[in-house]
Amino acid sequence: MTRAFVFPGQGAQTIGMGKALAEAYPAAQAVFDEVDEALGEKLSNLIWEGDIAELTLTQNAQPALMATSMAAMRALEAEGVSVTDAAFVAGHSLGEYSALAAAGALSVADTARLLRTRGQAMQSAVPVGEGAMAAILGLDLEAVRGVADEAAQGEICQAANDNDPTQVVVSGAKAAVERAAEIAKEKGAKRAVMLPVSAPFHCALMQPAADVMAEALAAVEIKAPAVPLIANVRAEAVSDPDLIRQLLVEQVTGSVRWRESVQYMAAQGVTETWEIGAGKALSGMIRKIDRAIAGKAVGTPDDVQNVVKSES
Repeated sequence: MTRAFVFPGQGAQTIGMGKALAEAYPAAQAVFDEVDEALGEKLSNLIWEGDIAELTLTQNAQPALMATSMAAMRALEAEGVSVTDAAFVAGHSLGEYSALAAAGALSVADTARLLRTRGQAMQSAVPVGEGAMAAILGLDLEAVRGVADEAAQGEICQAANDNDPTQVVVSGAKAAVERAAEIAKEKGAKRAVMLPVSAPFHCALMQPAADVMAEALAAVEIKAPAVPLIANVRAEAVSDPDLIRQLLVEQVTGSVRWRESVQYMAAQGVTETWEIGAGKALSGMIRKIDRAIAGKAVGTPDDVQNVVKSES
């Protein structure tokens, strides 16, 4: 069985995530300690006992979700499972950073600091209230691109996340995204849902954040990952550190090509994915993309034990 490890993006955060892993595995606790030290604050307190609205702030959610994913990865390693037991790693948006940390391309401390910077930069790129995102359900990518073009009317409106065959997210100026939601319904979308996000991610409005990340990424060491990364903006495997650095910058304004990424992995023989960290959102998307791929969520000590038992 050929396996890929996949890492969730923003929206998967919950208060208390990763706490049971930290209590059960010293190596998982060490991840949260390392992230706290790298950021110079007790992010772990916010994750485990804080306010969900504060945790959901982009600058907090991004390093918090990475920390939870890495805690799950360290728990797996403590049970004898290595990242090299996977053929590929992949992550949804910020999850790409978690994937790179899991594959040893980035240190946990550098990843935490990069994601704090990324969250702050994405938040400040567009004044609050001027951007928006909407999930279009029931239209495919090409149809949604047409909707976005029609809705733009001189403003930015782009297909941002191609999540699965039934869901594409548009991002851009608030009025344009609201127009896109209405046009999509007129063109047969089952639903168009405005998303509770603080900024319009993965569109051209994020260019100031991409510039910040180009500078931040230039200052950190990126090694070749232990297994190839399926890059969001290419939907294909990459291992060259300089190319990874470039694609992480492009990813800020570029589309998350998740559907194509999963199709690529399937074409390379992947038959099982382990979703490492918080939630099960990616497993749900993967099931809609290719029902032949089995999905397992690995976010608690019980999950770790279950997948380890299935290996033996």
